[in-house]
Amino acid sequence: MRVSMSSPLLMPALALAAVAALAGCNKEPAADPAAMTEPAATAPAADDAALMAAAEAAAKAANDPNAATQPDAGATPEPAAPDAGATPASTASSGIPGLVKGTDYEVINGGQPFEPLNGKIEVVEVFNYVCPACARFEPMLQPWKQSLPADVRFTYVPAAFGGNWDQYVRAFYTAQTMGIGSKAHNGLYEAIHVSGKLKGERGEDSDEDLAKFFAGYGADPKQFASGMRSFAVTAKYNQARQFIMTNAVSGTPTLIINGRYKPKGRSFDDMIRIADVLVAHERAQASARAAQAPAAAPAPAPAAGMR
Repeated sequence: MRVSMSSPLLMPALALAAVAALAGCNKEPAADPAAMTEPAATAPAADDAALMAAAEAAAKAANDPNAATQPDAGATPEPAAPDAGATPASTASSGIPGLVKGTDYEVINGGQPFEPLNGKIEVVEVFNYVCPACARFEPMLQPWKQSLPADVRFTYVPAAFGGNWDQYVRAFYTAQTMGIGSKAHNGLYEAIHVSGKLKGERGEDSDEDLAKFFAGYGADPKQFASGMRSFAVTAKYNQARQFIMTNAVSGTPTLIINGRYKPKGRSFDDMIRIADVLVAHERAQASARAAQAPAAAPAPAPAAGMR
């Protein structure tokens, strides 16, 4: 029987996991020439304020928070193509009513959305299943995500910080391509942080280990294991790594609004509150741009005698 993420069983277990499994968000990535090696955020306490403060400390401690091993030796990835209707982050307004820049949010210089906006407001959570802070955040995130207006697109982007984190990036996208990602999402957190059926950061979960887990959600184990290294999954894996580097993500969980803003705050609830304000700000900015756009010129009348 699966346990709901909001059940009484899970919340105490995750609180213990945040204390007993501190390596979940501050482990140095394993040496891997093909993996991103930027440090993840530390989760040194069971309260939200300490988790958020630790993420800030981790980012400041890095000599270069954008430093990462590139996918190809010696090659620097090109940033994602900008959305045609988007305002570059460097020109985004830094004066947002009700918020204090640097305390409540950061402006991402040169950031980009994960997918073209196409008239939507994008909210991304950068996370990883092995991170205990992400497991604690998920029960708060779920009801908020479900309450977002129709013009907001919520996207999970798993963090490829190297080592065993990367296995779960591939597992996420393999499950997504097989249409079982949403169904297995909460169960994967539970298997790592509650039941211990999967090792997470306590060891290495092989492709076959993960395939066996996802078989419980309808996946064919052989198909799942082979899908972990497929072209489609590798492409999504690389897209996730590029997004994290472009938007200077150094820890999890991190929310990103339109590739422009990172909500901060003193707790997870406060981070969600700030995200709501940033979403409303982006909606207002889009409306203002639409109002200022010149009206389309009328089509010329056909010349006399022409049909």
